Amino acid sequence: MSMYHKKTFDNGLRLITVPSSDTKAVTVMVLVGAGSKYETREINGISHFLEHLLFKGTKKRPTALKISETLDRVGGIYNAFTSKELTGYFAKVDAGHWELALDWVSDIFLHSVLPAKEIEKERGVIIEEINMTLDTPMRYVGELWENLLYGDQPAGWDIIGTKENILKLQRKNFTDYLKSHYSSQNTIVTVAGNFPVSRLEKEITKYFRGINKAAPAVKIKTKERQNRPQLLGRYKQTDQTHLCLGVRGLDAFHPQKYVQEIMAVILGGNMSSRLFTEVREKRGLAYYIHTSAEDYTDSGFLMTQAGVPNDKAAQAIAVILKEYLKMKEKGVGEAELQKAKDYLKGILILSLEASDAQAMFFAGQELLENKILTLEEKCAKIDKVRAGDIKQLAGEIFQPAKLNLALLGPHKEKENFEKLLKI
Repeated sequence: MSMYHKKTFDNGLRLITVPSSDTKAVTVMVLVGAGSKYETREINGISHFLEHLLFKGTKKRPTALKISETLDRVGGIYNAFTSKELTGYFAKVDAGHWELALDWVSDIFLHSVLPAKEIEKERGVIIEEINMTLDTPMRYVGELWENLLYGDQPAGWDIIGTKENILKLQRKNFTDYLKSHYSSQNTIVTVAGNFPVSRLEKEITKYFRGINKAAPAVKIKTKERQNRPQLLGRYKQTDQTHLCLGVRGLDAFHPQKYVQEIMAVILGGNMSSRLFTEVREKRGLAYYIHTSAEDYTDSGFLMTQAGVPNDKAAQAIAVILKEYLKMKEKGVGEAELQKAKDYLKGILILSLEASDAQAMFFAGQELLENKILTLEEKCAKIDKVRAGDIKQLAGEIFQPAKLNLALLGPHKEKENFEKLLKI
């Protein structure tokens, strides 16, 4: 895979380039260190709302149609995303239109006019997005999981915000948020794929010369408090019960985070994993079940999510906990460990075939961790994990005081599920 190059301009703006002559595509992406963890309760949801508004008009492209048809005319792929800790905007085009992509991304990022009438219309769009989440149990239970873990602090609030906030946010809230959160000092421009390297820095300087240089706002560190198993249940008349069951884990800076990733793969990362085999293949209790590890900059977790029959929810929970306990007490064998390592490396290598994935891979690390590991360096970290590391970490995190269960389904009695939370 192509190597990256990093440059920091005098105003603090960072540029990461990942040139490759082996592709006919190029991705221009801008990441900014602003997401829902940077919000207060009164403006929760503003990061995501603002992301929508940047597609509604600029001085150069005054309508949403003008913005969208710019790249539609050349078959470009474009979008944006908001997470807890960052917001991103990108355009992916054929290599011949690389400057158009750069012009387009910089335009919406720096020159959006935030029309008042569009703010009013977009309220309805986002409220329908909230309704869609509430009507999609697989998504909704994931929101409940982080509500349970982090409670009433930014890490525990939904990225999309509340309906009440969406209805009351005003244009000044957005302009103030832009001034205090979108800055050259917490913004990274990344270009990956086939583009003229010799011209790029000059063009970046031209297109981003108007960027805000003020010091950006700093997020409040996530607090974690738990001394016993926790359960958050939501009654909903569904045909199956959706659940998230897991433990508090390691953050992005913890040296053992790759151990946590491999553990998640072994437990439920693929179709030959322990939980997929036990819950789906042997017992037929679920169509979907998977385990994942999340490592934010200041918190982390390992969690298994599944959709199971309403009358078999307790059985499924017991099976998951049994596998957690088994890993804690018996660890893993060398063959199973190697399979998980090879899977993790293979998935990573395949994912980085695309220019947009390469852009996110390098820029995401730089923004969140202020350090970049190459593909080869990440694979080396994965290879260093030993069976003893897995057993040791399992013993540390699979503890009653770190256990959490988020449950969505037609269950009015929580006590029966609370009794199951033992490990």
